[in-house]
Amino acid sequence: MQNSDLLQVAQNYGCPLYVYDADKIVSQYNRLVKAFNKIENFKVHYAVKALSNVNILKLLKNEGCGLDTVSIEEVLLGLHAGFDPSEIMYTPNGVSFEEIERVAQMGVQINIDNLSILEHFGAKYPTVPVCIRVNPHVMAGGNANISVGHIDSKFGISIHQMPHILRIVENTKMHINGIHMHTGSDILDVEVFLYAAEILFESAKQFKTLDFIDFGSGFKVPYKKGDIETDIEEFGRKLSKRFLAFEKEYGRSLTLVFEPGKFLVSEAGSFLAKVNVVKQTTSTVFAGVDTGFNHLIRPMLYGAEHHIENISNIKGKERYYSVVGYICETDTFATNRRISEIHEGDILNFKNAGAYCFSMASNYNSRTKPAEVLWRNGAAVLIRERETFEDILRNQVEIDI
Repeated sequence: MQNSDLLQVAQNYGCPLYVYDADKIVSQYNRLVKAFNKIENFKVHYAVKALSNVNILKLLKNEGCGLDTVSIEEVLLGLHAGFDPSEIMYTPNGVSFEEIERVAQMGVQINIDNLSILEHFGAKYPTVPVCIRVNPHVMAGGNANISVGHIDSKFGISIHQMPHILRIVENTKMHINGIHMHTGSDILDVEVFLYAAEILFESAKQFKTLDFIDFGSGFKVPYKKGDIETDIEEFGRKLSKRFLAFEKEYGRSLTLVFEPGKFLVSEAGSFLAKVNVVKQTTSTVFAGVDTGFNHLIRPMLYGAEHHIENISNIKGKERYYSVVGYICETDTFATNRRISEIHEGDILNFKNAGAYCFSMASNYNSRTKPAEVLWRNGAAVLIRERETFEDILRNQVEIDI
Protein backbone atom coordinates (compact mmCIF):
# COMPACT_ATOMS: atom_id res chain seq x y z
CA MET A 1 0.00 0.00 0.00
CA GLN A 2 1.34 3.40 -0.96
CA ASN A 3 0.66 6.57 1.02
CA SER A 4 -1.49 7.86 -1.83
CA ASP A 5 -3.59 4.69 -1.60
CA LEU A 6 -4.05 5.13 2.15
CA LEU A 7 -5.09 8.76 1.74
CA GLN A 8 -7.70 7.72 -0.80
CA VAL A 9 -8.95 4.93 1.48
CA ALA A 10 -9.23 7.42 4.35
CA GLN A 11 -11.21 9.77 2.14
CA ASN A 12 -13.54 6.96 1.01
CA TYR A 13 -14.15 5.31 4.38
CA GLY A 14 -13.38 8.03 6.94
CA CYS A 15 -11.24 8.00 10.07
CA PRO A 16 -10.30 6.43 12.35
CA LEU A 17 -9.80 3.38 10.16
CA TYR A 18 -7.93 0.08 10.16
CA VAL A 19 -6.42 -1.01 6.83
CA TYR A 20 -4.77 -4.40 6.30
CA ASP A 21 -2.45 -5.38 3.44
CA ALA A 22 -3.36 -8.91 2.31
CA ASP A 23 -0.11 -9.36 0.38
CA LYS A 24 1.97 -8.66 3.50
CA ILE A 25 0.05 -11.24 5.53
CA VAL A 26 0.57 -13.88 2.85
CA SER A 27 4.26 -13.02 2.44
CA GLN A 28 4.85 -13.33 6.20
CA TYR A 29 3.14 -16.73 6.19
CA ASN A 30 5.29 -17.90 3.28
CA ARG A 31 8.43 -16.55 4.93
CA LEU A 32 7.80 -18.69 8.02
CA VAL A 33 7.01 -21.78 5.96
CA LYS A 34 10.18 -21.29 3.90
CA ALA A 35 12.30 -20.93 7.05
CA PHE A 36 11.24 -24.47 8.03
CA ASN A 37 11.20 -26.04 4.57
CA LYS A 38 13.45 -28.89 5.72
CA ILE A 39 10.69 -30.14 8.03
CA GLU A 40 8.43 -32.58 6.19
CA ASN A 41 5.45 -32.08 8.48
CA PHE A 42 5.24 -28.38 9.32
CA LYS A 43 2.06 -26.55 10.31
CA VAL A 44 1.25 -22.94 11.14
CA HIS A 45 -1.72 -22.21 13.41
CA TYR A 46 -2.65 -18.53 13.27
CA ALA A 47 -3.39 -16.99 16.70
CA VAL A 48 -6.92 -15.70 16.14
CA LYS A 49 -6.77 -13.32 19.11
CA ALA A 50 -4.34 -11.07 17.22
CA LEU A 51 -6.90 -10.10 14.56
CA SER A 52 -10.12 -12.06 14.35
CA ASN A 53 -11.92 -10.62 11.34
CA VAL A 54 -13.41 -13.60 9.52
CA ASN A 55 -11.96 -12.41 6.20
CA ILE A 56 -8.43 -12.54 7.61
CA LEU A 57 -9.13 -16.10 8.73
CA LYS A 58 -10.35 -17.02 5.24
CA LEU A 59 -7.28 -15.42 3.66
CA LEU A 60 -4.96 -17.55 5.80
CA LYS A 61 -7.07 -20.67 5.30
CA ASN A 62 -6.50 -20.34 1.56
CA GLU A 63 -2.74 -20.49 2.23
CA GLY A 64 -3.05 -23.76 4.17
CA CYS A 65 -2.91 -22.27 7.65
CA GLY A 66 -4.64 -23.69 10.72
CA LEU A 67 -5.89 -21.80 13.79
CA ASP A 68 -4.84 -21.29 17.40
CA THR A 69 -7.89 -20.37 19.47
CA VAL A 70 -8.37 -19.48 23.14
CA SER A 71 -12.16 -19.25 23.43
CA ILE A 72 -15.20 -21.08 22.15
CA GLU A 73 -16.14 -17.93 20.23
CA GLU A 74 -12.84 -18.03 18.35
CA VAL A 75 -13.48 -21.70 17.58
CA LEU A 76 -16.91 -20.80 16.20
CA LEU A 77 -15.35 -18.04 14.08
CA GLY A 78 -12.91 -20.58 12.65
CA LEU A 79 -15.66 -23.04 11.82
CA HIS A 80 -17.68 -20.21 10.25
CA ALA A 81 -14.65 -19.29 8.11
CA GLY A 82 -14.59 -22.85 6.76
CA PHE A 83 -11.82 -24.46 8.78
CA ASP A 84 -12.13 -28.16 9.48
CA PRO A 85 -12.24 -28.87 13.24
CA SER A 86 -9.01 -30.87 12.88
CA GLU A 87 -7.23 -27.67 11.77
CA ILE A 88 -8.11 -25.83 14.99
CA MET A 89 -6.21 -25.95 18.29
CA TYR A 90 -8.10 -24.79 21.39
CA THR A 91 -5.88 -23.59 24.26
CA PRO A 92 -8.06 -22.08 26.99
CA ASN A 93 -6.99 -20.76 30.37
CA GLY A 94 -9.30 -20.65 33.36
CA VAL A 95 -12.47 -21.43 31.40
CA SER A 96 -15.27 -23.67 32.60
CA PHE A 97 -15.08 -27.41 32.07
CA GLU A 98 -18.40 -27.14 30.22
CA GLU A 99 -16.82 -24.91 27.59
CA ILE A 100 -13.96 -27.37 27.07
CA GLU A 101 -16.52 -30.17 26.69
CA ARG A 102 -18.46 -28.24 24.08
CA VAL A 103 -15.34 -27.58 22.04
CA ALA A 104 -14.21 -31.21 22.31
CA GLN A 105 -17.58 -32.33 20.99
CA MET A 106 -16.95 -30.21 17.89
CA GLY A 107 -13.90 -32.35 17.06
CA VAL A 108 -11.37 -29.59 17.76
CA GLN A 109 -7.90 -30.38 19.16
CA ILE A 110 -7.94 -29.76 22.91
CA ASN A 111 -4.89 -28.33 24.70
CA ILE A 112 -5.00 -28.48 28.52
CA ASP A 113 -2.83 -26.46 30.92
CA ASN A 114 -4.25 -27.43 34.31
CA LEU A 115 -3.76 -30.64 36.31
CA SER A 116 -7.29 -30.77 37.72
CA ILE A 117 -8.86 -30.19 34.30
CA LEU A 118 -6.55 -32.78 32.79
CA GLU A 119 -7.64 -35.39 35.33
CA HIS A 120 -11.32 -34.52 34.99
CA PHE A 121 -11.18 -34.59 31.19
CA GLY A 122 -9.16 -37.81 31.08
CA ALA A 123 -11.57 -39.58 33.39
CA LYS A 124 -14.59 -38.55 31.33
CA TYR A 125 -13.15 -38.62 27.79
CA PRO A 126 -10.17 -41.01 27.82
CA THR A 127 -10.33 -41.66 24.06
CA VAL A 128 -10.35 -37.98 23.01
CA PRO A 129 -6.81 -36.94 21.95
CA VAL A 130 -5.38 -34.21 24.18
CA CYS A 131 -2.37 -31.92 23.96
CA ILE A 132 -0.65 -30.79 27.18
CA ARG A 133 0.63 -27.26 27.64
CA VAL A 134 3.70 -27.23 29.84
CA ASN A 135 5.27 -24.22 31.51
CA PRO A 136 9.04 -24.37 30.83
CA HIS A 137 9.81 -21.69 33.46
CA VAL A 138 11.62 -19.54 30.92
CA MET A 139 11.25 -15.77 31.25
CA ALA A 140 10.77 -14.42 27.74
CA GLY A 141 8.89 -11.56 26.16
CA GLY A 142 9.06 -7.82 25.71
CA ASN A 143 6.74 -6.90 28.59
CA ALA A 144 5.64 -8.50 31.87
CA ASN A 145 2.06 -8.72 30.59
CA ILE A 146 3.11 -10.83 27.62
CA SER A 147 5.69 -13.06 29.33
CA VAL A 148 3.74 -16.23 30.00
CA GLY A 149 6.31 -19.00 30.49
CA HIS A 150 7.93 -17.91 33.76
CA ILE A 151 7.55 -19.65 37.10
CA ASP A 152 4.81 -17.33 38.41
CA SER A 153 2.72 -17.51 35.24
CA LYS A 154 -0.88 -18.72 35.36
CA PHE A 155 -0.31 -20.54 32.06
CA GLY A 156 0.75 -24.14 31.54
CA ILE A 157 1.51 -27.06 33.83
CA SER A 158 4.91 -26.75 35.46
CA ILE A 159 7.59 -29.04 34.09
CA HIS A 160 8.32 -29.86 37.74
CA GLN A 161 4.84 -31.40 37.90
CA MET A 162 5.58 -33.92 35.18
CA PRO A 163 5.22 -36.87 37.62
CA HIS A 164 1.68 -35.65 38.37
CA ILE A 165 0.90 -35.45 34.64
CA LEU A 166 2.20 -38.98 34.05
CA ARG A 167 0.23 -40.31 37.00
CA ILE A 168 -3.00 -38.82 35.60
CA VAL A 169 -2.30 -40.18 32.12
CA GLU A 170 -1.58 -43.64 33.51
CA ASN A 171 -4.63 -43.69 35.76
CA THR A 172 -7.09 -42.44 33.15
CA LYS A 173 -5.49 -44.16 30.13
CA MET A 174 -6.06 -40.93 28.22
CA HIS A 175 -4.49 -40.36 24.82
CA ILE A 176 -1.83 -37.61 24.71
CA ASN A 177 -1.13 -36.68 21.08
CA GLY A 178 0.70 -33.36 21.51
CA ILE A 179 2.97 -31.33 23.77
CA HIS A 180 2.91 -27.52 23.77
CA MET A 181 4.57 -24.42 25.22
CA HIS A 182 4.35 -20.66 24.78
CA THR A 183 6.91 -18.54 26.59
CA GLY A 184 5.84 -15.02 25.64
CA SER A 185 5.68 -12.38 22.94
CA ASP A 186 8.34 -10.11 21.42
CA ILE A 187 11.07 -12.73 21.84
CA LEU A 188 14.25 -11.49 20.22
CA ASP A 189 16.92 -13.87 21.49
CA VAL A 190 16.82 -17.03 19.38
CA GLU A 191 18.96 -18.82 21.94
CA VAL A 192 16.33 -18.29 24.67
CA PHE A 193 13.73 -19.88 22.42
CA LEU A 194 16.04 -22.79 21.63
CA TYR A 195 16.73 -23.28 25.33
CA ALA A 196 12.99 -23.52 26.00
CA ALA A 197 12.67 -25.91 23.05
CA GLU A 198 15.14 -28.29 24.70
CA ILE A 199 12.92 -28.37 27.78
CA LEU A 200 9.95 -29.20 25.56
CA PHE A 201 11.88 -32.00 23.87
CA GLU A 202 12.69 -33.50 27.26
CA SER A 203 9.01 -33.35 28.18
CA ALA A 204 8.04 -34.95 24.88
CA LYS A 205 10.17 -38.00 25.65
CA GLN A 206 7.72 -38.88 28.43
CA PHE A 207 4.92 -39.59 25.93
CA LYS A 208 5.08 -42.33 23.30
CA THR A 209 1.94 -41.44 21.34
CA LEU A 210 2.69 -37.88 20.17
CA ASP A 211 1.67 -36.67 16.74
CA PHE A 212 2.98 -33.11 17.09
CA ILE A 213 5.08 -30.71 19.14
CA ASP A 214 3.79 -27.15 19.35
CA PHE A 215 6.38 -24.46 20.11
CA GLY A 216 3.92 -21.57 20.43
CA SER A 217 5.28 -18.35 18.99
CA GLY A 218 6.21 -14.86 20.17
CA PHE A 219 8.50 -13.69 17.38
CA LYS A 220 9.41 -10.01 17.58
CA VAL A 221 8.51 -7.77 14.66
CA PRO A 222 10.06 -4.35 13.93
CA TYR A 223 7.98 -1.41 15.20
CA LYS A 224 10.09 1.44 13.83
CA LYS A 225 12.75 2.11 11.24
CA GLY A 226 15.91 0.22 12.10
CA ASP A 227 14.17 -1.76 14.85
CA ILE A 228 15.44 -5.23 15.68
CA GLU A 229 13.38 -8.36 15.04
CA THR A 230 13.59 -12.11 15.48
CA ASP A 231 15.81 -13.65 12.80
CA ILE A 232 13.29 -16.20 11.55
CA GLU A 233 15.67 -17.66 8.97
CA GLU A 234 18.41 -18.30 11.53
CA PHE A 235 15.88 -19.70 13.96
CA GLY A 236 14.43 -21.95 11.25
CA ARG A 237 17.83 -23.41 10.45
CA LYS A 238 18.78 -24.06 14.07
CA LEU A 239 15.47 -25.46 15.31
CA SER A 240 14.94 -27.56 12.17
CA LYS A 241 18.29 -29.26 12.68
CA ARG A 242 17.47 -30.00 16.32
CA PHE A 243 13.91 -31.12 15.54
CA LEU A 244 15.09 -33.60 12.88
CA ALA A 245 17.59 -35.03 15.36
CA PHE A 246 14.86 -35.38 17.96
CA GLU A 247 12.59 -37.20 15.48
CA LYS A 248 15.28 -39.84 15.02
CA GLU A 249 15.65 -40.13 18.77
CA TYR A 250 11.87 -40.37 19.21
CA GLY A 251 11.63 -43.09 16.58
CA ARG A 252 9.09 -41.62 14.18
CA SER A 253 8.12 -38.44 12.37
CA LEU A 254 6.23 -35.68 14.13
CA THR A 255 4.56 -32.45 13.06
CA LEU A 256 6.26 -29.22 14.09
CA VAL A 257 3.68 -26.55 14.91
CA PHE A 258 3.92 -22.79 15.48
CA GLU A 259 1.17 -20.37 16.54
CA PRO A 260 2.13 -16.91 15.27
CA GLY A 261 -0.27 -14.02 15.51
CA LYS A 262 1.67 -10.76 15.55
CA PHE A 263 4.30 -12.11 13.15
CA LEU A 264 1.67 -12.71 10.46
CA VAL A 265 -0.53 -9.63 10.72
CA SER A 266 1.18 -6.84 12.68
CA GLU A 267 3.18 -5.24 9.88
CA ALA A 268 0.24 -5.58 7.49
CA GLY A 269 -1.88 -3.15 9.50
CA SER A 270 -2.18 0.62 9.24
CA PHE A 271 -4.35 2.63 11.61
CA LEU A 272 -5.39 5.94 10.09
CA ALA A 273 -6.41 8.87 12.28
CA LYS A 274 -7.26 12.49 11.45
CA VAL A 275 -5.68 15.37 13.35
CA ASN A 276 -8.36 17.40 15.11
CA VAL A 277 -6.15 19.97 16.85
CA VAL A 278 -2.55 21.11 17.09
CA LYS A 279 -2.04 22.59 20.55
CA GLN A 280 1.03 24.45 21.78
CA THR A 281 1.61 24.51 25.55
CA THR A 282 4.51 25.97 27.52
CA SER A 283 6.72 22.97 26.78
CA THR A 284 4.96 20.67 24.33
CA VAL A 285 3.26 20.64 20.94
CA PHE A 286 0.32 18.25 21.00
CA ALA A 287 -1.25 16.71 17.92
CA GLY A 288 -4.71 15.61 19.00
CA VAL A 289 -6.32 12.95 16.83
CA ASP A 290 -9.84 11.60 16.37
CA THR A 291 -9.21 8.40 18.33
CA GLY A 292 -7.79 7.21 21.64
CA PHE A 293 -6.81 4.15 23.65
CA ASN A 294 -10.33 2.88 23.08
CA HIS A 295 -9.12 2.00 19.57
CA LEU A 296 -5.38 1.53 20.09
CA ILE A 297 -4.51 0.54 23.65
CA ARG A 298 -1.09 -1.04 23.12
CA PRO A 299 1.01 2.11 23.80
CA MET A 300 -0.81 2.68 27.10
CA LEU A 301 -1.09 -0.98 28.14
CA TYR A 302 2.28 -2.35 27.03
CA GLY A 303 4.36 0.76 26.44
CA ALA A 304 4.41 -0.30 22.79
CA GLU A 305 5.84 2.09 20.22
CA HIS A 306 4.02 2.43 16.90
CA HIS A 307 5.87 4.36 14.21
CA ILE A 308 3.72 7.34 13.15
CA GLU A 309 3.85 8.99 9.73
CA ASN A 310 2.05 12.11 8.56
CA ILE A 311 0.99 10.77 5.18
CA SER A 312 -0.61 14.12 4.31
CA ASN A 313 2.82 15.80 4.44
CA ILE A 314 5.27 12.94 4.06
CA LYS A 315 8.16 15.14 2.82
CA GLY A 316 7.55 18.04 5.18
CA LYS A 317 10.07 19.36 7.68
CA GLU A 318 10.19 17.21 10.80
CA ARG A 319 9.18 18.70 14.13
CA TYR A 320 8.64 17.28 17.62
CA TYR A 321 5.09 16.32 18.61
CA SER A 322 3.31 14.45 21.34
CA VAL A 323 0.46 12.59 19.66
CA VAL A 324 -2.55 12.22 21.95
CA GLY A 325 -6.11 10.96 21.77
CA TYR A 326 -9.52 12.32 22.70
CA ILE A 327 -10.21 10.13 25.73
CA CYS A 328 -10.99 11.82 29.08
CA GLU A 329 -7.77 10.45 30.58
CA THR A 330 -4.19 10.68 29.43
CA ASP A 331 -3.89 8.58 26.30
CA THR A 332 -0.55 9.34 24.73
CA PHE A 333 0.50 7.51 21.58
CA ALA A 334 3.89 9.21 21.28
CA THR A 335 5.92 11.73 23.28
CA ASN A 336 8.26 14.23 21.60
CA ARG A 337 8.29 12.20 18.40
CA ARG A 338 9.87 13.57 15.20
CA ILE A 339 7.08 13.69 12.61
CA SER A 340 6.68 15.67 9.39
CA GLU A 341 5.01 18.99 10.21
CA ILE A 342 1.41 18.41 11.26
CA HIS A 343 -1.60 20.58 10.46
CA GLU A 344 -5.22 20.18 11.46
CA GLY A 345 -6.98 17.80 9.08
CA ASP A 346 -3.82 15.80 8.27
CA ILE A 347 -3.98 12.01 8.25
CA LEU A 348 -1.55 10.15 10.52
CA ASN A 349 -0.65 6.51 9.86
CA PHE A 350 0.09 4.37 12.93
CA LYS A 351 2.19 1.51 11.58
CA ASN A 352 2.15 -2.10 12.79
CA ALA A 353 -1.52 -1.90 13.67
CA GLY A 354 -2.53 -5.35 12.48
CA ALA A 355 -2.12 -7.26 15.74
CA TYR A 356 -3.90 -6.68 19.05
CA CYS A 357 -5.27 -3.30 17.96
CA PHE A 358 -8.83 -3.69 16.67
CA SER A 359 -9.17 -6.93 18.63
CA MET A 360 -8.56 -5.02 21.89
CA ALA A 361 -10.71 -2.03 20.95
CA SER A 362 -13.61 -0.97 23.18
CA ASN A 363 -16.52 1.41 23.39
CA TYR A 364 -14.99 3.39 26.25
CA ASN A 365 -16.45 6.91 26.48
CA SER A 366 -19.35 5.44 24.48
CA ARG A 367 -17.30 5.85 21.31
CA THR A 368 -18.04 3.62 18.34
CA LYS A 369 -15.44 1.23 16.91
CA PRO A 370 -13.75 2.00 13.57
CA ALA A 371 -14.30 0.25 10.26
CA GLU A 372 -11.84 -2.28 8.83
CA VAL A 373 -10.63 -2.41 5.24
CA LEU A 374 -8.63 -5.09 3.42
CA TRP A 375 -6.24 -3.92 0.69
CA ARG A 376 -6.16 -6.77 -1.82
CA ASN A 377 -5.27 -6.99 -5.51
CA GLY A 378 -4.66 -3.26 -5.63
CA ALA A 379 -8.04 -2.26 -4.24
CA ALA A 380 -9.67 -1.53 -0.89
CA VAL A 381 -12.56 -3.72 0.28
CA LEU A 382 -14.64 -3.00 3.37
CA ILE A 383 -14.55 -6.00 5.73
CA ARG A 384 -16.21 -4.45 8.78
CA GLU A 385 -18.61 -1.55 8.85
CA ARG A 386 -18.04 1.35 11.20
CA GLU A 387 -20.21 1.11 14.30
CA THR A 388 -23.09 3.53 14.77
CA PHE A 389 -24.81 4.96 17.83
CA GLU A 390 -27.51 2.31 17.31
CA ASP A 391 -24.85 -0.36 17.91
CA ILE A 392 -24.08 1.25 21.28
CA LEU A 393 -27.73 0.86 22.29
CA ARG A 394 -28.36 -2.49 20.60
CA ASN A 395 -28.11 -4.84 23.59
CA GLN A 396 -29.19 -2.39 26.26
CA VAL A 397 -32.61 -3.07 27.75
CA GLU A 398 -34.40 0.12 28.71
CA ILE A 399 -36.80 -0.10 31.60
CA ASP A 400 -39.21 2.33 33.18
CA ILE A 401 -37.37 4.36 35.81
